[in-house]
Amino acid sequence: MSPRDPGRDGLTVLQSFPVPRPTTNPYLVMLARSLREQPGVTVLTFSWRTALLGRFDVYHSHWPEILVGGRTPLRMAARQLLVLLFLAKLALLRIPIVRTVHNVGLPDGLNRRERALLSLIDRMTTLRIVLNDRTPVPEGAAVALIPHGHYRDWFAPFPRAAAVDRRVAFTGLIRRYKGVETLIAAFDTARAVDPGLTMTIGGRPTSDALKTVVTSAAHPSSGIHATLRHLDDAELVTAVTAAELVVLPYRFMHNSGGVLAALSLDRPVLVPRNEVNEALSAEVGRGWVLFFDGELSASALLDALAAVRDSRRSGSPDLSARGWERTGSEHVRAYRRAVAVRRPHSAPVPVVPDTVTQGARR
Repeated sequence: MSPRDPGRDGLTVLQSFPVPRPTTNPYLVMLARSLREQPGVTVLTFSWRTALLGRFDVYHSHWPEILVGGRTPLRMAARQLLVLLFLAKLALLRIPIVRTVHNVGLPDGLNRRERALLSLIDRMTTLRIVLNDRTPVPEGAAVALIPHGHYRDWFAPFPRAAAVDRRVAFTGLIRRYKGVETLIAAFDTARAVDPGLTMTIGGRPTSDALKTVVTSAAHPSSGIHATLRHLDDAELVTAVTAAELVVLPYRFMHNSGGVLAALSLDRPVLVPRNEVNEALSAEVGRGWVLFFDGELSASALLDALAAVRDSRRSGSPDLSARGWERTGSEHVRAYRRAVAVRRPHSAPVPVVPDTVTQGARR
């Protein structure tokens, strides 16, 4: 199999996710849609048949740990063999890997083979896409800064609820690092001060222990209502817009689609203070992104609710820099740059926009 000439034949991109399902991250669906709207671009979704036998110019990786895992030892071993065959094909045909760095570190619980394969994928990566300029990358790495797109168009078909006075909400996959236990404790203490507070928690817990924590806390007298499963888009819109404030008490936050989902639905968010979130606050406008320091406390929660009522924020946060037409075109520029690095005689090097840089903050 010979490599394609993307300068002559257009550009074909293999994404690392399969055909989208109802539970697929909307970011991935919107990315694929925006890419298909770009002239001359073909988008393929992932299957092992396509990966090993298909023809494409770029492989775009999002969460590479998904590729190397498996539910049983046998399935994991089989998948890891396929990964090695796939990487050998990419190396032989000089097909670049472009990786979006969604997370700063690797997830917990990986075994030695998983870590070795992820290290190999990292070494083979030609260009990294970062969603903010605080993402660390290897020294000298080729980088494109492309901010996470908004969800306004995605949520537009669904009716919004009226905000309920003194209601807060948490939505999204319930993982340990997201601090839901801390949120429940802070809410309980805050409700002792203001008995009119209510809270909704919506999302699927990733462990039985987390499920037990939330179900034990959610009962009529506590003011907490929980829906412990994946929320469809209509349910998510209702849960977010029915709240005065969305609270995301993550123990570590670097890139969060949950923050942008809330802002896309014109609801302020309470998040941990860090450089990334402070930059987002400056971008979207006063009063939309509120902060707590350290671990979320009852006083921080009550102060944020008071600030929401007193804020002179604009009618909607400014998300103009996060439109998907721009996001799609910048991805295509990044792909073409990666092809030019791996196969310099296959395609002309495009004009590199200001958002594409050689290296990012380390």
